[in-house]
Amino acid sequence: MSHIALLGCGLMGQPMARRLLAAGHRLSAWNRTRAKAEALLPDGATVASSPAEAVAQADIVIAMLQDGDAVREVLFDAGPSSAIHTMRSGTLFIDMGSILPEQARDHADRLSASGVDALDAPVSGGTLGAEAGTLAIMVGGPAEAFERARKVLAVLGRPVHVGPTGSGQLTKLANQMIVGITIGAVAEALLLAERGGADPAKVREALRGGFAESRILEVHGQRMVEGDFAKRGSLAIQLKDLRNAMHTAAGMQMDAPITAALTSLYAQAADHGFADLDQSGLFCELKRRQSPHGR
Repeated sequence: MSHIALLGCGLMGQPMARRLLAAGHRLSAWNRTRAKAEALLPDGATVASSPAEAVAQADIVIAMLQDGDAVREVLFDAGPSSAIHTMRSGTLFIDMGSILPEQARDHADRLSASGVDALDAPVSGGTLGAEAGTLAIMVGGPAEAFERARKVLAVLGRPVHVGPTGSGQLTKLANQMIVGITIGAVAEALLLAERGGADPAKVREALRGGFAESRILEVHGQRMVEGDFAKRGSLAIQLKDLRNAMHTAAGMQMDAPITAALTSLYAQAADHGFADLDQSGLFCELKRRQSPHGR
């Protein structure tokens, strides 16, 4: 069993930590808001006061932080509390949050100078997948490091090595483009059905199993039908990921008009007070636009 340090114990980090602990791994947890790490004490975790303390004895360090700036700060820019000061040569760092591919490559280069191997391994599947251990895990980095991480990652879901450093984050951007665009399509379609007098719940049921079937229609479509937009994922983070996709596409001189349109819609949703909802809360923005004064 490995000694794992977890940096970031939020919506995704907590259920992932519980699965790792249940599998027999030792786990040291750190979170900027300490109470979130302390929620793991009954499951057998120890709680660290700083990133440096959390990683000092770890074989594997997993980061589940909000964005690349947060990862850089925790690793390198938090003064004496920075993880880089106590990570031993030979430690394996796995970034399971969603950041820019270029940030993943930069972090890996800086860690390599201290003898630390790095993988970028973002996930998809939300809190339900984290709880069930069914996350899609998209891994970029050295093949040898992936083999070392495989058994630990398999506790959390289905890891697939997709290429060199940064490839995991690039794959996650592709995932988020598909997710964000499909949420918009499902929301707009259900609103069309409702406006025309059909029962959105029955429309969703009728579409299941046909070519329109998807995990988004199944899960997010149900949330739209029920009006249940409690945060499992996050509209704000979905917007962040779409903006990262647009930034990356621009760097490749690639035109991405569909992603651009949905990025604009998510930005408007955030501006109109829906940022703290689940991603399916885009439905609320599209519904708002249907009222006479919605625009």
